[in-house]
Amino acid sequence: MTDLVKIRRALISVYDKTGLVDFARFLSGTGAEILSTGGSARLLRENGIPVTEVSDHTGFPEILDGRVKTLVPQIHGGLLGRRDDPKHVAQMEEHKIAPIDLLVSNLYPFEATVAKGASYAETVEEIDIGGPALTRAAAKNHADVAVVTDAAQLAELRAEIEATGGTSLATRKRLAAAAFSRTAAYDAAISAWFAEKLEQEFPPSLSIPGVLKQTLRYGENPHQQAAFYTDGSNRPGVATAVQVQGKELSYNNLNDTDAAFECVAEFDQPSIVIVKHANPCGVATAADLSAAWDLALRCDPVSAFGGIIAANRKLDGASAEKISAIFTEVVIAPDADDEAKAIFARKKNLRLLLTGGMPDPAAAGRIFRSVSGGFLAQSRDAGRVDASTLKVVTKRAPTEQEMADLLFAFRVCKHVKSNAIVYAKGGATVGVGAGQMSRVDSARIAAWKSAEAAKAAGLEAPLAHGSVVASDAFFPFADGLQAAAAAGATAVIQPGGSIRDNEVIAAADEAGLAMVLTGMRHFRH
Repeated sequence: MTDLVKIRRALISVYDKTGLVDFARFLSGTGAEILSTGGSARLLRENGIPVTEVSDHTGFPEILDGRVKTLVPQIHGGLLGRRDDPKHVAQMEEHKIAPIDLLVSNLYPFEATVAKGASYAETVEEIDIGGPALTRAAAKNHADVAVVTDAAQLAELRAEIEATGGTSLATRKRLAAAAFSRTAAYDAAISAWFAEKLEQEFPPSLSIPGVLKQTLRYGENPHQQAAFYTDGSNRPGVATAVQVQGKELSYNNLNDTDAAFECVAEFDQPSIVIVKHANPCGVATAADLSAAWDLALRCDPVSAFGGIIAANRKLDGASAEKISAIFTEVVIAPDADDEAKAIFARKKNLRLLLTGGMPDPAAAGRIFRSVSGGFLAQSRDAGRVDASTLKVVTKRAPTEQEMADLLFAFRVCKHVKSNAIVYAKGGATVGVGAGQMSRVDSARIAAWKSAEAAKAAGLEAPLAHGSVVASDAFFPFADGLQAAAAAGATAVIQPGGSIRDNEVIAAADEAGLAMVLTGMRHFRH
C-alpha cells in the first residue's frame, strides 16, 4: 500500500450536489481530470469546470434510461486495479484502462422516496445500482483510491490535499469504512421495504441500519462505553429532538427520556409524565400543562427529584415556572414558547429537548433487545382498549368516572415495568408499584407510596382512597386484588386469563369492587 496518493483523475457521480461545484473547481485547479455523468457533468460545465463525460471516456453510451452508465470495465477497472501489482498495471495498459484515484458518489434517495409514500414503481427506480457498485469498488481498493460518500467529507479531504498534495492511507481507510457503512445501511433500507411490501414481519434475514448521532460519555455506568444511533424512521422523540440547552445527554438520560415521551404520547388531553429510572412516577392529564404538573408531582414528589419530564403540548411560562422549581435532568416536549425557554435558561444544566411533534402510540414498528449471541425483535406494543372492548365481570359495573380512570390507569400501566400496579384518580396517578417479583408486592408498594404522598401534601387519607387500580397482567391469586381493596381502590382493570379468575372476581364482589377485563396484557420487562 502506498501512503500518499496524488489525485490525477476523479470520478464524480452524485445525487446530492451540496458543495460539489467548489470542490470540483478546487480539484480541477490541481490539474486533476474530472470524469462525470448526467446532471453532475452538466452542473460542472455550467460553472465553467472542465469535465469529461463518462461515455466519452469509455466509448460506451449511457443506456436503458440511464440504468447503465458506469457499469463498464473502463470505470471499474480504473477503480479496482492495484497500482503496485505489475500484472494489474499491464492489463490496465493493454485494455486502455486509466486509473481513477478518487470517487465522489452518493446514492439515489431511496429512504426519502419511501418516506414520502412513493408508488411501488417509483420506489424501485430509486434503487441505486451503479452508485453502490462504484462505492464498494473504490472502498475495496482504498490502498490506492479515496471514496467520498457524504458531502460533509469534502472539506476535510480538500484540506488534506491542500496540505499534503494527496490523500493519506489513514484517510482512505476512514473513508472506505464510512462507504461500506453507507452501502450496508442502504441495502438494509431496501430489504426492509421489500419485507414490508411482502408483509414479512420477521424476514429470514434482518439488518438494522443505524447512523451515529452522538458518542456518549459512558453507558449505564462510567466503566461502560456507549453511543446513540438513529434508525432513519424519524419517529418524533429523542432521535428527532433539538437540544435547546443543557449538559450533554447521557445514556440513562436518553433511555429515560424516551420512556417518558412515549408514555405522554398516549394521552389526548394536556398531559405531564415524570419518569425516574425508566418508570413513570407521576402521570396526569388536565385542562392545561400547569394543572397536569401539579397532579403528576403530587403522586411521588420524592422520586420526581432529578427526574425526566415529558409534556404533550407546547410548554408555556406557567408550566415552565413550576417544572423548574425542582431539580430536573431533562424536559422534553413538542415545542416551547419564548417565555418557557427563558425560564428554563436560568437552569443551565437542565436539558431542554424539543421534538417538533408527537409519536403515534398506535403506529406499527419494531423494537429490539440484545441477548447473548443475538437479539430479540418484536412489534411495538401499540395495543389499546376502550370502554366498548372491556368485559364487566363483577356484580357492580364501573361508574362513568371510574371507567375514565380505569382506561387512563391501564394506559399508564403499559409503560410501567412488570409486575405493574397503578392507582389513579381524577385523571392522575396516585400510586405506582413497578418491577416487583410478585404482583401483591407491587400493589402494597403503590399503596404505601400513595400514603407517603398524602403525608407530603398534608392530607389525612392516602391518595389511593377512592381510586381505581390497573394491573398489567392478571392477578394470579386474590391477594393482589385484596391488597388493592385495602388501599382504598373501588374499581379494577386487568387482562384476566388466570385459572383463578373466578376466585379473584369473587373477592372483588365481596369487597364491593367493580372489575373489568381487557383481554390484553401489557408486560414491560
